Amino acid sequence: MKGNFNTIIQSPTPVLVDFFAEWCGPCKVQAPILVELSREMEGKVKIIKIDVDKNPEIAQRFQIRGVPTLAIFKNGTSVWKQSGVVDKSSLKSIILSHQ
Repeated sequence: MKGNFNTIIQSPTPVLVDFFAEWCGPCKVQAPILVELSREMEGKVKIIKIDVDKNPEIAQRFQIRGVPTLAIFKNGTSVWKQSGVVDKSSLKSIILSHQ
């Protein structure tokens, strides 16, 4: 995933990355929110999930200390990051502010 991840975050379209773990309860709450968001904002954002247990080097590189952590990348640069569950309307506003 590492090489592919670097290519994906280079996009001029905002890329929302969900850093999660299979064992994480709050991550299971965040997942359906991201599915809805993906449908509603198709073409305006790319949403990808990174399992921190399977991709520890990526998690370490971006200093992910807790899950879920959401981050937005644009043109390879991290433009926003927040830990914890984030509601859909807040995410929409944040994504639109980084168009």
